[in-house]
Amino acid sequence: MNPTSSNLRGILFMLAAVVAFSLMDVSLKLLSPHYPAMQVAALRGLTSLPLVVLWVALSGGFRQILTRRWRLHILRGVLSVVMLASFAYALRDLPLAETYSIFFVAPLLVTALAVPLLGERVGWRRWLAIAIGLVGVLIVLRPEPTRMISLGSLAVLVAAVAYSLSTILVRILGRTDSTQSMVFWMIALLTLFAVAACWSDWVTIRNQDWSILFGLAISGALGQYAITEAFRCSEASVIAPLDYTALIWGVGFDWLIWHTTPDRMMLAGAAIIVASGLYLIRRERLAG
Repeated sequence: MNPTSSNLRGILFMLAAVVAFSLMDVSLKLLSPHYPAMQVAALRGLTSLPLVVLWVALSGGFRQILTRRWRLHILRGVLSVVMLASFAYALRDLPLAETYSIFFVAPLLVTALAVPLLGERVGWRRWLAIAIGLVGVLIVLRPEPTRMISLGSLAVLVAAVAYSLSTILVRILGRTDSTQSMVFWMIALLTLFAVAACWSDWVTIRNQDWSILFGLAISGALGQYAITEAFRCSEASVIAPLDYTALIWGVGFDWLIWHTTPDRMMLAGAAIIVASGLYLIRRERLAG
């Protein structure tokens, strides 16, 4: 497959992943007021694992999940627990759109980290775009003396760093391991580590939440497959900025479900970040 076709395939998978993960995040936000953050992360893994196992079985069998890169898979599993637990904690207090706006630092970090960790080339113009995007994140956070940064905002930043490192690991693992291997071990290890961490504080599932868990299972499994394929097909610096399209879904779901709308400062900061991401995409296209 030539680089252009590969990048286009990665872009389409990334857009599909954003939609699926937005629906998953709606489920997480609906669950987060009623369960500990670590249990919400465990429920994400538990609901998706059966579907992932079925998919692996139907798409070639379990021999393809064999790997020798256990350390990287275990590290990715730990990062996934940190990311999901932090994200679920943030969703208790923050609207979906604001959470996304802060989380938008992740694609910038992926592009920056692709240089030392993946050997990808990023010119000074893209470094400038990353810096401008970080200014946008500060506008969303608004760290003023009279307005302390909330724990929810800090939790999103922790989730963004964990996500960025996990994304880099996908690119590294993708050189030797199959998509099935990466998806299976990420979900399996996430489930194992999160369940172990929250077992002593486990809260009984409410009857009315089973339908939400079903939606969480479907959206989580589809999103994980799509994003893994996206980063296998394309350079991280090409598709990472497409995460920004989640803001459209976040604003829509906030308005539709929780009847909230973003304020002007949040939109201004998000616009700066999105503009930075679009510039990164344009520079990548010109470089190609």
